[in-house]
Amino acid sequence: MENERTKDLIIEQRFHRTIIGQKGERIREIRDKFPEVIINFPDPAQKSDIVQLRGPKNEVEKCTKYMQKMVADLVENSYSISVPIFKQFHKNIIGKGGANIKKIREESNTKIDLPAENSNSETIVITGKRANCEAARSRILSIQKDLANIAELEVSIPAKLHNSLIGTKGRLIRSIMEECGGVHIHFPVEGSGSDTVVIRGPASDVEKAKKQLLHLAEEKQTKSFTVDLRAKPEYHKFLIGKGGGKIRKVRDNTGARIIFPTAEDKDQDLITIIGKEDAVREAQKELEALIQNLDNVVEDYMLVDPKHHRHFVIRRGQVLREIAEEYGGVMVSFPRSGTQSDKVTLKGAKDCVEAAKKRIQEIIEDLEAQVTIECAIPQKFHRSVMGPKGSRIQQITRDYNVQIKFPDREENPVHSVEPSVQENGDDAGDGRDAKEADPGSPRRCDIIIISGRKEKCEAAKEALEALVPVTIEVEVPFDLHRYIIGQKGSGIRKMMDEFEVNIHVPAPELQSDIIAITGLAVNLDRAKAGLLERVKELQAEQEDRALRSFKLSVTVDPKYHPKIIGRKGAVITQIRLEHDVNIQFPDKDDGSQPQDQITITGYEKNTEAARDAILKIVGELEQMVSEDVPLDHRVHARIIGARGKAIRKIMDEFKVDIRFPQSGAPDPNCVTVTGLPENVEEAIDHILNLEEEYLADVVDSEALQLYMKPPAHEESKAPSKGFVVRDAPWTANSSEKAPDMSSSEEFPSFGAQVAPKTLPWGPKR
Repeated sequence: MENERTKDLIIEQRFHRTIIGQKGERIREIRDKFPEVIINFPDPAQKSDIVQLRGPKNEVEKCTKYMQKMVADLVENSYSISVPIFKQFHKNIIGKGGANIKKIREESNTKIDLPAENSNSETIVITGKRANCEAARSRILSIQKDLANIAELEVSIPAKLHNSLIGTKGRLIRSIMEECGGVHIHFPVEGSGSDTVVIRGPASDVEKAKKQLLHLAEEKQTKSFTVDLRAKPEYHKFLIGKGGGKIRKVRDNTGARIIFPTAEDKDQDLITIIGKEDAVREAQKELEALIQNLDNVVEDYMLVDPKHHRHFVIRRGQVLREIAEEYGGVMVSFPRSGTQSDKVTLKGAKDCVEAAKKRIQEIIEDLEAQVTIECAIPQKFHRSVMGPKGSRIQQITRDYNVQIKFPDREENPVHSVEPSVQENGDDAGDGRDAKEADPGSPRRCDIIIISGRKEKCEAAKEALEALVPVTIEVEVPFDLHRYIIGQKGSGIRKMMDEFEVNIHVPAPELQSDIIAITGLAVNLDRAKAGLLERVKELQAEQEDRALRSFKLSVTVDPKYHPKIIGRKGAVITQIRLEHDVNIQFPDKDDGSQPQDQITITGYEKNTEAARDAILKIVGELEQMVSEDVPLDHRVHARIIGARGKAIRKIMDEFKVDIRFPQSGAPDPNCVTVTGLPENVEEAIDHILNLEEEYLADVVDSEALQLYMKPPAHEESKAPSKGFVVRDAPWTANSSEKAPDMSSSEEFPSFGAQVAPKTLPWGPKR
């Protein structure tokens, strides 16, 4: 207990999650390394940086060092850069199937986060080591530069002015960027002391932004003045005016800059005016007058035919809510249903009321001009026309401001009695009877109803029809079908994903050459071109395969085959690799095929080259001679050497083949030497010299053996009785009495001394 210590470790809270790891994996590793240390992280809600370690002093110290190193690595790897990139180029940076972004991530070893497709943000965030982040940023910027006519300008503005130019939370600089068509203005890192500001964007906008920035910097230097104004966020639209007309007028009149809050700003009421004092005062006066005007609540009314009232109040008054949001919170009151009154009351700021009246009038005109048209599309295509989760229909509804109603699914249209679409009322029923009578006309369950302005309905109908999948047929040779499908369907699946179509290959038993492609008309041409391109590739591969399968036979006497194959196939492998061919030797066991035919398969010119190489070897072999040399069998082992090492050396040196007789051969001394005549001659001279040298040794050793043998006696020629002990004590006299063990003569004593035990091969190491 005395040895136990508690230590507080300061680790920024943003790293806690990373240290703990997914499902606590990383912290588990640390705990396994230091099992005696208890590690406590603060509750995320506490916003605390203190991590507590408790345990034996030494272990706590080791764990502290380990965790500090871990944090140092995290800090080094968590340097972050934000790069603004024009939204339209994000897809190019991501690349097909994410290929580009993956490559940049891997090569620069960084983490790159792109904003979601539906968000307005243009900023790409790069995280990792500083140098790596900068490398990734320059690559991403170069992609943008290559893609568009993006100009880049550097403007020198004193560093001390940068903060005031950026404005609180970047509001001032954001207003310039938005005004100039969304250019990007990049200020140097704070504390770098650099004066260079980079403006990036389309050439004309960059110039405009440069002028504004320099003008603003000039104003800042000549002491700028700022005033904050407050106005309800719903008034901002009216203050800005259509296309920014009103606010531009105020700016032009006074020369002051007026900055409205963006959606991200916390304070949505705050409007900032910046510029020279008199200009700001003037602009403030004008804006206050406009706000005052908006604050004057007026009540007005208009007449709306009761038949249209329902449109405004359905879906809990959604249309009215939208009008209120758009026109500064105007309150619109419709008379209660059943009163048959056509008086609609509007309450709010004068300008807002006028604008709302105008909008209601437009809606009524739309309703008056509304028509309902039918669009016949076979029911089997409805699902693909709707798109995933109905996204395509929603898009058409938004684009053309129409209502689209699909019929109910009809399982068995013949027996259907209920009309599929009740909205059509009696007419639909009559129509259905007529349709049942006339099998040529579309069925009820195929009819989609579109409501809206006549011209919008027509356009929406065209858009719907364009979504109907079309099927085209492409002729593709039947023998290529299996290659188009690919392994486990991978080839066809890849094409279907790439071209967003469905490709149907006929069943093999049909032996049909027709492949059907079904999909949107816009995708079909690309898909067809892609399919034909693949067919071309496959045909080229087939032709190549045909060219590769050219066969050439060469007649070679079977006795030369082992030489052409070489030791462990070395010679033939070399020819195969060098000429990129396949070489087949005849099967010895197969009597049906000629034993002298070697078959070469590959490109024609390669097979010819391989044939020439084989014939060259055969030519050399044919020039060779075989000579038999009588060589005393007693020196054979010496000449061959351990595991044939010596003979192999001789064969390599003289480029010959030397064959020794098998055991039990009629002539045990006959050795055959094969090779080119001059080589054979030299090799024979060499082995005869060796024989002479080795024979001298053999003769010497035989003489020695003879000398070592005892002289041959006559009786030795008598048949051997096996091993006989002669002159043993019990055979000393003729009586052959048993040995007398007590006799010291017969069994002499060797004394008590025992000689030290010696080993036959010297002392033990």
